[in-house]
Amino acid sequence: MNFAKLAVVAVALAATPALANDQVVAGATVTGPEGNAVGTIVSVENGQAVLDTGKHKVPLAVNMYGQGEAGPTITVTKDQINGMIDAQLAEAAAKRDAALIVGAEAMAADHAALGTILEVDGNNIVIARGGDEANKVTLLRSHFDATDHGLMARLTNAQIDAAMSGTSAATAE
Repeated sequence: MNFAKLAVVAVALAATPALANDQVVAGATVTGPEGNAVGTIVSVENGQAVLDTGKHKVPLAVNMYGQGEAGPTITVTKDQINGMIDAQLAEAAAKRDAALIVGAEAMAADHAALGTILEVDGNNIVIARGGDEANKVTLLRSHFDATDHGLMARLTNAQIDAAMSGTSAATAE
């Protein structure tokens, strides 16, 4: 093959998307840079493979995995990936806790208004729904996230209403 043909093949390969890693399948054990197990892939869907480290379930793009002799590989150790996720969770919890203050407005998961925080008592957050102090609901601290759009509950108003009435949240939506 002459140089011109090699150049054409190189250009064609560069323009072709990377081949899928057929080792990235549910049940595959993923190893890290030291050859140690990092975790197991529990599902693969829509270009994402969920890696279960035993501590966290982490969605990673399929193209983040390399191919190894024994199965898929990744460039971090189990301790490194668990440490990264722990740090992200701690940062998110700190932001949430800083936002959970009396007088703060909160929205529901569907971006609808939820209400105003009346009281923060440990893990219990008392909300005046729609700002009406006669219409209170108590949610747990873990039901909230601080987002770029403000303080948001992980529940919709319909789910809260369903829980308060004792009906299924699925029927309330």
